[in-house]
Amino acid sequence: LLPTLFETPNLTPIAQEQSYAVNTSKGTNRAFQRARKVVFRNYYQPSPDITTSTTAKPRSLFWSGLSDHSQKTQPSSQLQNKALFSVASNQTSQQKNMISTNKKGKSYKQTPTPAQQKLAQHSYQEHQQKSCAAIGYHTEAVPSLLISQSKDVNLLSSEDMNNDDDDNNEEDDKRLDAVHFVLQLLCLLGTAQWHLGQFHSKKAIEFFQQLSDDQYHTGWVLNQVGRAYFSMADYSNAIRALQLMEQVEPHRMAGLQVLSTALWQTKREVELSNLAQRVTDFDRLAPEVWCVVGNCFSLQKEHETALVFFRRSIQLDRSFTYSHTLSGHEYFANEDFEKAIGCFRDAIQADERHYNAWYGLGAVYYRQEKFDLAEYHFHKACTINPQSSVLICHLGMAQNANGKPFESLDTLQAAFRLDPHNPQAHYQRSLVFQALERYEEALVELSKVRDAAPREAQIHFAMGRLHKRLGRTDKALRCFLDALDLDPKDTNLIKSAMEKMDEPDVEEEISAF
Repeated sequence: LLPTLFETPNLTPIAQEQSYAVNTSKGTNRAFQRARKVVFRNYYQPSPDITTSTTAKPRSLFWSGLSDHSQKTQPSSQLQNKALFSVASNQTSQQKNMISTNKKGKSYKQTPTPAQQKLAQHSYQEHQQKSCAAIGYHTEAVPSLLISQSKDVNLLSSEDMNNDDDDNNEEDDKRLDAVHFVLQLLCLLGTAQWHLGQFHSKKAIEFFQQLSDDQYHTGWVLNQVGRAYFSMADYSNAIRALQLMEQVEPHRMAGLQVLSTALWQTKREVELSNLAQRVTDFDRLAPEVWCVVGNCFSLQKEHETALVFFRRSIQLDRSFTYSHTLSGHEYFANEDFEKAIGCFRDAIQADERHYNAWYGLGAVYYRQEKFDLAEYHFHKACTINPQSSVLICHLGMAQNANGKPFESLDTLQAAFRLDPHNPQAHYQRSLVFQALERYEEALVELSKVRDAAPREAQIHFAMGRLHKRLGRTDKALRCFLDALDLDPKDTNLIKSAMEKMDEPDVEEEISAF
């Protein structure tokens, strides 16, 4: 057998049924070793695409007998898997070569010509044959899996590539548009919220109004808009925004304390009572609910009952600053100034930027005629919220009482720039002009207040006093009669002023009204 093997130039494997002719039980001689090397060199060269760290193992039982029995042969299934992997990787590399880049760096798919498709198909089949031969299969004995895969190789046509490219571009455009929309929305909301935190209420409202209708008509945005209007003392627009918030999100409790205070300021008793009834039926564990109920009783002048509900709100949330502030106002109405000061200080301890508490402390000190402290606390409130005409007006009032009339006029002028129709500012300017003995200017300011509040008897009485000082007896008498018609309870004070028409004017107490 051995001479036959060496004389044959193209060695062929011996059939398995003749394997009994080889006896390997007693070792091998030098010629047998050379024969085995020749057989390995001619028949078992690994495929270039399959990288193995060990020598390829024989494909049949006969050639496995020629190898050392101490070494374990590699299963043929692993070689088959490697060949399949090589085929798949070659197919993937061919498809990747069809993708190139343009000058701008964007990838696009080239359209293969028919010649390129035929060449790729031929190279794929040739590579498949080599891989199958390496694992011991002849071309006619290729497994059905490889044959089905070779038939299913599809090179993308130009139309399919263009369609995929268009779909990818559309998806990328949609994704970019969505990201741009979200970033623009967050930027707009953040800018508006920053202005609201700085109490630049007009700018905050302008940014909120730039939102789309779907974003604007949400509970959170409407709550912020209502707060902005409320900080500007625009109670009608604040009520409109917060009521719309309640319609959009009936379950939302945040913001209802501001709505109830705005209703309290405008004296809308029926709407406030209806709101208190609805919120107590919905949620009794929210601190905002008991603020609403407390405001309802406060409007009815039942201050003790209102304090009970405000304390209940504080029990639910001790950090809820609004409840502390409203409790302080109720103690102030009962003239319990020490407890009022304690409540306002608790509110400031919870939130030092809560300007309502600073205003409350200023009002208490003004009532106690501690004008220096009143001016300080009013100024602190105006520093936190410089856009409130009401706060600036009270600061001017404290400055006038503290003996600073000219500073008071400048401060009240700033209040006019914020709200030209603020009647309280006109009234305080009239008092400053009276202190400076500028009666004509004081009379002009009081006439504007009368146009804004024609049923206030106090204004008509003050105008009568000014006409009397200017020597206009007829106009003074007419103003006193109008005050008597509007407030018949204070007939003694008005009749006393009418009887002293010919006497020199003295300082009467207007605060009796």
